[in-house]
Amino acid sequence: MDQDKIKALGQRVVVDTGGVFAIALCYIGDRLGLFRAMADGKALTSEEVAQKTNLNERYVREWLKGLVAAEYIEYKQDSDRYFMTAEQAFVLANEDSFSFVGGAFQLTIPSIVQVHRVMEAFRKGGGLSYEELGSEIAEGIDRVHRPAFKYLLAKEWLPGVPGLKERLDQGISVLDVGCGLGRASVVIGSAFPRSVILGLDPNAYSIERARSLAEESGAGNVEFLCGTMEQLPKDRNYDLILAFDCIHDMADPVGTLKGIRETLTKDGILFWVEPTGSHDPIENRNPIGKMRATLSPFLCLTVSLADGGAGLGTIIGEAGGRKLAEEAGFSGFEKLPIENPMQQFVSLRR
Repeated sequence: MDQDKIKALGQRVVVDTGGVFAIALCYIGDRLGLFRAMADGKALTSEEVAQKTNLNERYVREWLKGLVAAEYIEYKQDSDRYFMTAEQAFVLANEDSFSFVGGAFQLTIPSIVQVHRVMEAFRKGGGLSYEELGSEIAEGIDRVHRPAFKYLLAKEWLPGVPGLKERLDQGISVLDVGCGLGRASVVIGSAFPRSVILGLDPNAYSIERARSLAEESGAGNVEFLCGTMEQLPKDRNYDLILAFDCIHDMADPVGTLKGIRETLTKDGILFWVEPTGSHDPIENRNPIGKMRATLSPFLCLTVSLADGGAGLGTIIGEAGGRKLAEEAGFSGFEKLPIENPMQQFVSLRR
């Protein structure tokens, strides 16, 4: 055996283990307001941070030390004080920034907490539905997508389809399949007030939150329905159907795509977004591929198998997307030239 390879693998385990615990500390910091309390950049003692957050000082001190070691916050050795740089605050504390990552913490740790239930699915089959995973997972997914939806969806992604922005400006009928907490629907409704948007999701909690978001945003051209494609009114067709990061989760992805195709108008478009990655696991040996592939059993795979579904997993790649589109009867598969390290973008027509 190659001793260098053995040593390198052991070191990788150390790095990854430290990463998991660092993300757990970041989850605590996000949920308990520790990052926000330090966002102004002032150097504080552990006692001062504890006072600002009304938390136990001894735990706060250990949290601070841990995240200094993990290089998420900074430390002044001469005065025993802790602070965040402007860049750290922008990424860790500013919910409205393009680079905010709090959603990743909220998605990761509650998912890992489900490990014993996922292990039971390994033994017996089946899986965990979104309802069983709990509302915090839905909120985490929403926060993960929020920066891109806020800053890119209406300004870069949708205009990436030739002529689509002009049609949205003039006013068309839009369906957002698997809308989650309604973030994309509301962004589109606000950006294109002449268009009418319907968000569709089978999760009752998500739809309740989506309706509240629409009301808070004053998006009167957006409505939400709790249900599946089969439960849509049969007399309604849509000029644009959106599927953001959801087809691979579904029990019947081909059936859903067939339903989408039948619901499109004659010149309608399916704007389909899936995670980047490859069907070849070796090609996913990169930070984003690693994140997507290791997440899959805890979320995308288990949700599909909970309903006895296809169990595609998180990464279907371009080849998987083309296969699904062909099986669903779409006439064309156009991979859009939208540059994004996290997502692949496809336009499909009947």
